[in-house]
Amino acid sequence: MSYVDEVYDLVVAKNPAQPEFHQAVKEVLESLRVVIEANEEKYRKDALLERIVTPERQLLFRVPWVDDKGQVQVNNGFRVQFNSAIGPYKGGLRLHPSVNLGIIKFLGFEQIFKNSLTGLPIGGGKGGSDFDPKGKSDREVMAFCQSFITELYKYIGADTDVPAGDIGTGAREIGYMYGQYKRLTGLYEGVLTGKGLSYGGSLARTEATGYGLLYLTAEMLKCNGKDIKDKTIVISGAGNVAIYAIQKAWQLGGKPVTCSDSTGWVYDPEGIDVALLKEIKEVKRGRLTEYVQARPGAQYHEAGSSKVWSVKCDIALPCATQNELDLEDARALVANGCFAVAEGANMPTTMEATEYFQANGVLFCPGKAANAGGVATSALEMSQNSERLSWTFEEVDARLQGIMVNIFHNLDEAAKKFGCEGNYVAGANIAGFLKVAEAMTAQGVV
Repeated sequence: MSYVDEVYDLVVAKNPAQPEFHQAVKEVLESLRVVIEANEEKYRKDALLERIVTPERQLLFRVPWVDDKGQVQVNNGFRVQFNSAIGPYKGGLRLHPSVNLGIIKFLGFEQIFKNSLTGLPIGGGKGGSDFDPKGKSDREVMAFCQSFITELYKYIGADTDVPAGDIGTGAREIGYMYGQYKRLTGLYEGVLTGKGLSYGGSLARTEATGYGLLYLTAEMLKCNGKDIKDKTIVISGAGNVAIYAIQKAWQLGGKPVTCSDSTGWVYDPEGIDVALLKEIKEVKRGRLTEYVQARPGAQYHEAGSSKVWSVKCDIALPCATQNELDLEDARALVANGCFAVAEGANMPTTMEATEYFQANGVLFCPGKAANAGGVATSALEMSQNSERLSWTFEEVDARLQGIMVNIFHNLDEAAKKFGCEGNYVAGANIAGFLKVAEAMTAQGVV
């Protein structure tokens, strides 16, 4: 049995009932097979793969808090510090009822390679809780966040582990967490990113993941003789990533026609109205049913009845959650003429769907590259905090665009070098892995 297969079997045996983590490891190891087998003796002797698939530290803790009725509630808290070979742990905090250890480990594992691809000195980590901020008052959210950080603060710091926002964790939640961290430690440092502009946050951080997704997509198309201008784009999600992907798509001359949330999705043949979507989601914290009330020409579909991927398009950008785009969806997209897919969320495409896209000549870029703009700008926020400086929106945006363009060229070159030209999944994994592997080897058995 090959070293790759041995390690994957070990991961499944040691981490039962964690299918998302198994999927992430399998996808990465399969695409690294050509690199691993060329260095198998050395990597096996150093147990490099065993070390890279095993977190350096896993934190599980309870989060008790009191709701507005005086009832004590208890949630589970997680932080997986996966790999610090190239820098302090860096990755978001996800607040959603679906959160469990396996999902946090899958996200943290992906984060290792994503962070490596940015070219910035940040390692991989992820955290969160099964707490659901939806429907909670500000006071309840504050109570939860303060309790969460009261446990987590012992294990994080500006040079140790720098969490950020993710699904369910926006500026409000980061603010409450940062306030409690400062209260407990007496330190005013860049320990959390995604902060408000008045206390160390970075301009363009809110827009970064969505903007970065479009910068990379545009570069991928350009390098393949195509253009985003006048192309119809379907996008899933209605959070930060989707909203600002829609906004940047318009700016680059594309026409985004869909968005979705947990209750349903919208198709607007005239193109999604960004200002209206922002008002509903960022100001009112409402549902997409309100969108069609304001835009009579738009169509609303209940969740489960169909998906945004049924809409005829040129480009598809999944920006919601893991495994949202399956083989059936991939077939529908290809049949409708879709020629490019880039992941705005973490692992939103199943392995079967990814393989179908690749087999049918669709340009496909994985999330660890395509959605790296958020963590890249978080690292830029860390730099500004360390220097006690604030850069302009234009400065941050220009750096972001440069990082995303470089990411694409790095993964493209890695794919070509290892004989899999056009396979951007393999290219991203190889480019991210080689940097981390070199650092781990240099630092010895730690």
